[in-house]
Amino acid sequence: MGHVVFIRADGTKTDATAEDGQSLMQVARANLVPGIQAECGGELSCATCHVFVDERWVSLLPPRSEEEEDMLEVAAAEPTECSRLSCQVKFSSDIDGIVVTVPDVQ
Repeated sequence: MGHVVFIRADGTKTDATAEDGQSLMQVARANLVPGIQAECGGELSCATCHVFVDERWVSLLPPRSEEEEDMLEVAAAEPTECSRLSCQVKFSSDIDGIVVTVPDVQ
């Protein structure tokens, strides 16, 4: 067990409990984090689970796939180098304590 810190656009923080192998989207939904719509349920087809990973954590994640890059191009919030689809990031002890910001629009 570990944790993920989700920060909403208004600055509200949620410290969510996470288990190895869960996607950050699953962690958000299990912990009732507002702003992660995840309309496709994690099938990499909607971009409504877009998050901005804190710069300190980006290098610890595997690179974005071509499919994830394509979906980020249609995200409601302008993507940055720190953008990820939370359905594509798996939690592990290596990223225990990761901080991500949820955009104000999905």
